[in-house]
Amino acid sequence: MKLFFLIFTILTSLLSAKYLSNESCKECHEDIYYEYQSSHHSKTYFNDELHRKVANKVSTTKYDCGVCHMPGATDLKELESGKHRPTKHEIEQTDAISCFYCHQIGFVKQAHKRNINYLSKKPMGYKPSMFGSLDDVDDSDKHDMSNNPIYKKNVCLGCHSHKRNSHDVLIFDAMEDAQDSTECIKCHMQYTPGGVEKMNKRGREEHRSHDFPGIHNIEMIKDAVDIKVDTKDNFIIIALENKMPHPLIIQASRLKYLEINLTRDSKLIWKNFQKSPMEDKKGVFITEFLDENDKFVSIPAFAFKRGFVNNLKGKETRVIKYEVPSIKNGDIIKASMYVILAKPSCSDELDLKDKSLTTPTLMKETIYKK
Repeated sequence: MKLFFLIFTILTSLLSAKYLSNESCKECHEDIYYEYQSSHHSKTYFNDELHRKVANKVSTTKYDCGVCHMPGATDLKELESGKHRPTKHEIEQTDAISCFYCHQIGFVKQAHKRNINYLSKKPMGYKPSMFGSLDDVDDSDKHDMSNNPIYKKNVCLGCHSHKRNSHDVLIFDAMEDAQDSTECIKCHMQYTPGGVEKMNKRGREEHRSHDFPGIHNIEMIKDAVDIKVDTKDNFIIIALENKMPHPLIIQASRLKYLEINLTRDSKLIWKNFQKSPMEDKKGVFITEFLDENDKFVSIPAFAFKRGFVNNLKGKETRVIKYEVPSIKNGDIIKASMYVILAKPSCSDELDLKDKSLTTPTLMKETIYKK
């Protein structure tokens, strides 16, 4: 009987119960609300310049990015078809990847183009059903709350697994087939002090943080890679370790690259590139795409195939060798890994104004003295 009820709440076509805004969640879940507000889940078409300009470049009429970036919109089908455009007058749209949406996910179906989230549904007038991972959930006058096993295994897979464009080109690939949300939650939702509710009626001492740190978080990216430097004869040997369980590059707009400087008596003797990191194909980690004429395209939605791809798999260590004119005792080698959130080809086409998107951020630096 319980199984029948769960299937009914997930698959029924009845109208959803009243939408609960992020702001309304704050009444009981204040700490979690402010954590979420600092996260990139709170970013959407209206306050994320990179996403908005990519979406507008893809289409000035259709907004089919909404399925992951504005999933709680009640007019999602109209946005995808071009009948509607994003508007700040709809709270379901400005709430971005909202609390209400994520906690209504009842089932995730794995599919070829992208995975699909199926939500809990109830008749209009009933309290909405919300899901989470707590075994012993608290009662609420605003919603029902149930433990759902997908919140331990599959909840991230609905949006963060993979994406193929309309030409069947893989433009986003974040997880191996055998991986699940367990590893995502371990790093991106670490335990933090405090209960899940403001009243904390059960005296819980900690909860899963909802700030979802990632590539925008300095402390997290510092721990993402490790660099070891050695020399042999006239070779600089770099051992680059991806410490993350997922690939080093995820979103197609990103650029991560090595900068290696060999100095002698405070003078630069050698560098792995002169003007652009793209000069060093071994040390640049990027995914590029081509159109039907094998010409480079900066917007993955238009890609007909992949072009140059260099990346590290999850937990991969790669050894890269550079031959240099000479190495002498006393020489200093500095190896640095940087990330740019919007690679130059992307930022040039989109005319990005936010400098944080185009300014290199140091991930890791190692200094070696011969």
